[in-house]
Amino acid sequence: MANINNQSKDFKSGFAAIIGAPNVGKSTLLNTMIGEKISITSQKPQTTRNRIAGVVHLPNAQIVFLDTPGIHKSKKTLNKQIVEVAMAAISDVDIVLLVIDASNPNPASEALIINKISEYKNLPVILAINKVDLIKKPKLLKFIDQWSKAYSFKEIIPISALEGIQTDILISAMQSLLSFGPPYFPEDIITDMPERFIASEMVREQVFNLTKQEVPFSTAVTIESFKEDADRKLVRIHAAIHVEHNSQKGIIIGKQGSMLRAIGEAARRDIQRMVGAKVLLKLFVRVEKNWSKKARSLRKLGY
Repeated sequence: MANINNQSKDFKSGFAAIIGAPNVGKSTLLNTMIGEKISITSQKPQTTRNRIAGVVHLPNAQIVFLDTPGIHKSKKTLNKQIVEVAMAAISDVDIVLLVIDASNPNPASEALIINKISEYKNLPVILAINKVDLIKKPKLLKFIDQWSKAYSFKEIIPISALEGIQTDILISAMQSLLSFGPPYFPEDIITDMPERFIASEMVREQVFNLTKQEVPFSTAVTIESFKEDADRKLVRIHAAIHVEHNSQKGIIIGKQGSMLRAIGEAARRDIQRMVGAKVLLKLFVRVEKNWSKKARSLRKLGY
């Protein structure tokens, strides 16, 4: 275990915010760099709603990454709130890691982000051009040229978060920008989020993956009970899936409970890998009318 009071002059540490438009691969990148799944992923945009910290331990450095929600323009109460979470993270870090999707640019969100980071003149920014495995080299070279003119980045590094292409180079570039200082976390800690929060996110991930249209965006998950039985190597979890309308409740439950079972089985497998024990997961579905539009409901559900 690392000594968090270590004052070695050779050790570097710091915080880095991973920012970008929705669905550019920020959470996948964080999971790849850490080597564990702590941030949920989905093909659907705006999956991440909270700021999630992941810790990368290196021989002579520690980088604490903040995975943030996708930055975009929206008039919806929930979306505006999660964008504020992402924007706020920029002011609390030593490095900004801007991730863009080479295969599917988002000019409106990217312009919004550039305007925001421009407010922090002395904050180093690295650009990661993600999903380079999906485009041809001439297009990549054009991207690099365009972005080198758009902002004064410390580095521009093409990567594939999913395939792990050049993620080691990306980590080295960030390490070089860190200041000398002791580690913030012991070596056996990879996130500051409690297991019950990650468990709730793993349930929500399966709602995103298995349901369609607007249903995933109208759901939230809370853990009502998380009990560990160390002697039996067993974890019992009761979780509630909150929806906004009765029709959505029916979709989540499915015919004869088939959808709810599928969500529970997939989430349980991920949670078991996380906790290293057998998991008994019981899911409930509750209607909280228009929760995503009400400030009080958002607070109640952890947003």
